[in-house]
Amino acid sequence: MVTAILLAMLQLPQNPSPMTESTRDHIRLQQAERPGTRHTLSLGILLVPPGKARIRPLVVHFHGAPWVAETAAAKWRKSAATLAVQVGSGSAVYQKAIGTGERFRRLLNEAEGQCACVFKPVYVTSFSAGYGAIREILRDQESVKRVDGVILADSLHASYTTGDKPGSVDGAGLEPFLSYARLAAAGKKRMLVAHSEVFPGTYASTTEAAGYLLEQLHIQRKPVLRWGALGMQQVSNARKGRFQLRGFAGNSAPDHVDHFHALFAWLKAL
Repeated sequence: MVTAILLAMLQLPQNPSPMTESTRDHIRLQQAERPGTRHTLSLGILLVPPGKARIRPLVVHFHGAPWVAETAAAKWRKSAATLAVQVGSGSAVYQKAIGTGERFRRLLNEAEGQCACVFKPVYVTSFSAGYGAIREILRDQESVKRVDGVILADSLHASYTTGDKPGSVDGAGLEPFLSYARLAAAGKKRMLVAHSEVFPGTYASTTEAAGYLLEQLHIQRKPVLRWGALGMQQVSNARKGRFQLRGFAGNSAPDHVDHFHALFAWLKAL
């Protein structure tokens, strides 16, 4: 009887994460037009703030409303330019948009031509499905040289393995992130991974993917309980060198979106 019940439970489809959550405030940024000059590039929109600075910070962001990324960059540094790329849903569209690291390097050259300046540092950030683009960028060693920091805002997923150990995180797709994380842990680059507790079910969650990175880096996750940006609730922390990971409570859509609106906080922390 017990066996039959267990088998029936295993056959039930997984329920989706709740779409609403009312425990925390889920504060959102207010949309406002950021001053500066906008340039439509071959991929994405470049916003250059007023001024004649010859060297500027650049935030290259993948996935989500461009104004959120622009606001985050302004809160971080007023002189920072923003290149926001929003091409659709799903990591595959971002992977295809970049294609190869060479495309990313050409894009940076194109942006510097429009700005008539040099971008330094260059921080590459993503929310949700945008990690598909960053993964391709980090596969290319020449592109890695141009990237000073990476931020993954609830934006690190992987496939599950099949065969002898079904359900484990497939590390093959995470290898570019792991290689960059090792550089950050050694103090050569900067990297921040922030994740919620949302579990998609059909592929590895950001919690599981982050756990895989920590395991490979031999970094211990520590439990914490503190308020984060915009009413978020942090529950774990891990750090080594210039690599840091922050885990947050929440298994709903608003909890997921929190990470995007908190991009300004991740930039400041990086």
